[in-house]
Amino acid sequence: MPVFFESKRFSVASSDKPHVSRTDGGHIVIVPKRRLVNRWEMTQEEAVEFIRLSMIVGEAMVKGLNKRGIPVERINFQDNGNWGLDSKEGPHFHLHLYGRAKNSLEQKRGEALRFPDKATKFWEKLDPLNQGDVNEILKQMSLIEKRKKFQLSTSR
Repeated sequence: MPVFFESKRFSVASSDKPHVSRTDGGHIVIVPKRRLVNRWEMTQEEAVEFIRLSMIVGEAMVKGLNKRGIPVERINFQDNGNWGLDSKEGPHFHLHLYGRAKNSLEQKRGEALRFPDKATKFWEKLDPLNQGDVNEILKQMSLIEKRKKFQLSTSR
C-alpha cells in the first residue's frame, strides 16, 4: 500500500488492492504505526490524533476526488479487520475510507457496500487512486488541517 501521508502515530495509504474502484469513490486506509488489535487499545493521544486525522482525510477525499471529476458525496468509514482473524498475525486495527460516488457502477448509490469473497481477489479488477488523485487529496488535507477546529490545544 503506497503511504502518502504520515502523522506522529498513523500512516495514510491509498490501497493498491482497492475494495472500491477510484471511479466508484476510491479507497484509503489509515493504519496505526504501532500494532493494535482494537480501537480501545489506543491511548488518549492516539485516539485524538486518529479521529482528527480521519476527519481531515475523509473531507479531503470528498473535495479532492470531486476536483478530479469523481462525484464523491459520502465516505463510509469502516473498522474491519475480519480478514486477519484466521491469519498467523491475527487481526489488526485499521480504518478503511470508502468513497461513495453519485454515479457509482459497482457499489450502487444508497446501498450498503458489498464485497465478494476474498478468495475471488475481486480487487484485481478495480482501479486504485492514481498519483493525481493523491496529490489533490494531499492539497485539500493541507488546507483543511489549518482550520481552527483542527488546531490542537496544548492546554488541558
